[in-house]
Amino acid sequence: MTAIAELVNATKTYYCLDCGVCTGSCPVARVFPEFSPRQIIERSLYDLEELSDRTLWDCLTCAQCSVRCPAEINFPEFIRLMRDEARTIGFDGMPAHNGMLQTIMSLQTKHIQQHRTSWIEDGTTKETGDVFYFVGCRPYFDVIFRDIDAGSIQGAQHILKILNLCGVEPVVSNDERCCGHDALWNGNAETFKHLARLNLNTIRSSGAKQVVFSCPEGYHTFKYVYPEYFGDLGFEPVHILDFLADKLNQGVIEFKNSEKKIVTYHDPCRLGRMAGIYDAPRNLIEALPGLEFKEMIRSRENGVCCGTSGWMNCSSCSKDIQMQRLGEAMEIGADTLITACPKCQIHFRCAKAAYHLDIEITDLYDLVAGCLKRT
Repeated sequence: MTAIAELVNATKTYYCLDCGVCTGSCPVARVFPEFSPRQIIERSLYDLEELSDRTLWDCLTCAQCSVRCPAEINFPEFIRLMRDEARTIGFDGMPAHNGMLQTIMSLQTKHIQQHRTSWIEDGTTKETGDVFYFVGCRPYFDVIFRDIDAGSIQGAQHILKILNLCGVEPVVSNDERCCGHDALWNGNAETFKHLARLNLNTIRSSGAKQVVFSCPEGYHTFKYVYPEYFGDLGFEPVHILDFLADKLNQGVIEFKNSEKKIVTYHDPCRLGRMAGIYDAPRNLIEALPGLEFKEMIRSRENGVCCGTSGWMNCSSCSKDIQMQRLGEAMEIGADTLITACPKCQIHFRCAKAAYHLDIEITDLYDLVAGCLKRT
């Protein structure tokens, strides 16, 4: 049996009903009609040796198609496995930003000395302890995207402030690596596994029982993917939203008034459709005094991707998707689009800068840190 035949069996792609619901749901297909998840499946089923299909790399793996598929086909997983096979014979996508992010990921598999904690200005951390804050690639994003004010390091500083105000001094490590999310979804499973092993060694040596994430991709990767490859992790991945919900329920923290404005919330794909976290960010926003929350026409499981996945194949299609999303926010009169993902923030700020849009793009945890007080 060929490799493609095996992955078709593994993902049950042969259950495809040829109904076209996936194509009708796909944000890429709405911009580029020549792109079709259904046709990618069809071509794969008819030609089990075909791996040179360039449309494999146009998919955002946002899972919009999967939540609506009547046959319950996991199309993102099918794409991931197809990319893994394609790379083995030399077919790859087009890296965005001159491949800088891919280079950084590759370098982190080596025995290198990082200074990734240099962003810490205020706040307290530990070298060992029960709680580990997994910062992710935020320290690198600000360097690459400084022209659009990525805000990634500021976000990390605010997460540390939140944890400290909650009475937690987390472990923050120079030895942390990229979680491997992008490598995995771009078909580079070996790099993913190498990064994952280094991260597991670092976290386990810290003695942490909980690892807190603010990045949806890091959380999803640790919570759902790492155990598939490495079994029991020996610690609990916790999203900062769940962490904050517990502290609010315990009465440890409360909020002071924030600036009055109309806000809306963008659901990141990995946090929403792939991890099922929809209510927690909305509950948090509505708990912040002074904010008026409005939903966009497409939200929750119907929310639209920010337009780029894994720093690959960024194109005019990506910008069109981002503009559609920002347009939805402005149509309901929102002053601010709130994100809960550093990548979403970068992509939307890029589109805002390119088209000079009059809307603020803000990280959810920047807002929380500005309003948070310890009781």
